[in-house]
Amino acid sequence: MIPMEDFFRNPEQTDLQLSPDGLHLAWLQPWQGHLNVHVRAVDGDSVTRITDATARDIMGWVWANDRRLVYVKDYGGDENYHAYAVDLDGGNSLDLTPFEAVQARLVDVLEDDDEHLLLAINRRDPRVHDVYRVNVDTGKLALVAENPGNITVWKTDNQGRVRAAVATDGVNRSLLYRETENDTFRTVETTNFRDTLKPLHFTFDDSLLYVASNLDRDKMAIYTYDPRTPKLLDLVFEHPEVDVSELHRSRHRRVITAATFLTDKRGFHFFDEEREQLQDRLEKELAGVEVVVASMSKDERRVLVRTYSDKTQGAYYYLNRDTDELAMLGEVSPWLDPAAMADMQPIQYTSRDGLTIHGYLTLPRGVEPRILPVVIHPHGGPSYRDPWGFDPEVQFLANRGYAVLQMNFRGSTGYGKDFWTRGFRQWGREIQDDVTDGVQWLVDQGIADPERIGIYGGSFGGYATLAGLTFTPELYACGVDYVGVSNIFTWMKAFPPYWEPLIAKVREMVGDPESDPDFIRSISPYFHADRIRVPLLVAQGANDPRVTKVESDQIVEALRNRGIEVEYMVKEDEGHGFASEENRFDFYGAMEKFLGRHLGGSVMPERPGPTTGPRDTGRYEAPATT
Repeated sequence: MIPMEDFFRNPEQTDLQLSPDGLHLAWLQPWQGHLNVHVRAVDGDSVTRITDATARDIMGWVWANDRRLVYVKDYGGDENYHAYAVDLDGGNSLDLTPFEAVQARLVDVLEDDDEHLLLAINRRDPRVHDVYRVNVDTGKLALVAENPGNITVWKTDNQGRVRAAVATDGVNRSLLYRETENDTFRTVETTNFRDTLKPLHFTFDDSLLYVASNLDRDKMAIYTYDPRTPKLLDLVFEHPEVDVSELHRSRHRRVITAATFLTDKRGFHFFDEEREQLQDRLEKELAGVEVVVASMSKDERRVLVRTYSDKTQGAYYYLNRDTDELAMLGEVSPWLDPAAMADMQPIQYTSRDGLTIHGYLTLPRGVEPRILPVVIHPHGGPSYRDPWGFDPEVQFLANRGYAVLQMNFRGSTGYGKDFWTRGFRQWGREIQDDVTDGVQWLVDQGIADPERIGIYGGSFGGYATLAGLTFTPELYACGVDYVGVSNIFTWMKAFPPYWEPLIAKVREMVGDPESDPDFIRSISPYFHADRIRVPLLVAQGANDPRVTKVESDQIVEALRNRGIEVEYMVKEDEGHGFASEENRFDFYGAMEKFLGRHLGGSVMPERPGPTTGPRDTGRYEAPATT
């Protein structure tokens, strides 16, 4: 067995990016147990750590220019991200958004402006984000676009001017446009939120937009669009099986290079011979793994490459196109041996009402795939889909002897409008039927032991776990709920203020507590907790703004009042999921033992170590004695 910690350790290095001039590399690397930004010259060995986060990982960063970076971090998982600027040597650190309870979002790094970037900040009104031009050296803010109260997306043209936006009243979505930043935004097209008209980029002459759209069609495709007419123009690319919403370009050469899409695996369609030749060259030399370009220098002569597969988090490589030399920079998690990992196999099965459900099955290595203990692993969202690739949770569970089934149930994105909208108002109902049908498929295949099936998920996957234990209690021997919704009434009531423009949409997709309380009660596991009869492990971040702690508190109390075994882990320094390495160790260690007791999988023997007192980062409550 592989130690649990090896699956959930912080990566040795991740999120590598080249500076615009291609002379420096920056990346995230652990320091004192948390991910911090490090920098070195491409042709040098000396590494400088330029951030000093000790309470929580740096959540993301960008190059502001060749000499300065901007990174974001929140506090305890509250998602109120502050933006900070810092020099390559770690000097001149500056909080660009020194405001309480304010969230910053990146709009544009302004590649042709070394002094500024654009941030959307909800300083004026916590419900909406205005766009500011921010000086990365002084922190001076200048308002560029004030949010009238309904804009959720801002788009810039190739000169960095804010000229397009997406507004919503919840159930209707409008594309806004203006010719110059001195003009007022006008509405050019309004659609129901089921119909997508998503601005991707301006054309290089800044006259038209590239958009991803499913107007008058099921699958999203890429078009050019004239916002003055307004009218969809040329079809750029479509795929017959899945949505297409990613379009890549070369700003340096002013050409569209490729569209990417996700069927069972990632696919490319190239428009540009030079980019296609680069991909072919990389895939030939780095055979056996998926290959993506992570970043390029501004002149595109220096290229940073990332590899990955279902059995490895991969490595980073540096390509100098002037010399045609490709060199490995380092592996993401070198302690994990791909040969010891399990295959993630794309699968599909048919739902009870005839839908094709796609997913992935990961089987433990070295055992016959017959009558195995199983973990059903529904994804979050539910407007999301599971992709193919390395998943540490899945590999950890397979290493402990479990077959792991992930399914992209109805309501998942990527498979077209019809498949997505079939999940509306189907929480705990037809969505859950798709999960149940996956369980039955595994049993019919002879893979699953019907007496040893557990279910585990986070966020909506946590809801699906509780719904599975509630509405189909005969299927499961246990469940693990990670920051999951238990009571839709209280979940919606606790939404953060900047979700206000989306509340009507959520009510349309899930159900309306005010107009249809009986329906909401019928699909909320909390109100049917008397049906749960198997052990449950619950994990929650105390500062979670998306699924607040009351969701876990309620279900735990309801079950303990009935004498059902519940283990409850709360981390006081976490939000929607555990970002801290030590907290991840606690959670997955508890999960390993919990599943081992109730499903019979392997459990790594505890290694002797120093005795320490309790930490103040959270609490763990063992099952109550009844």
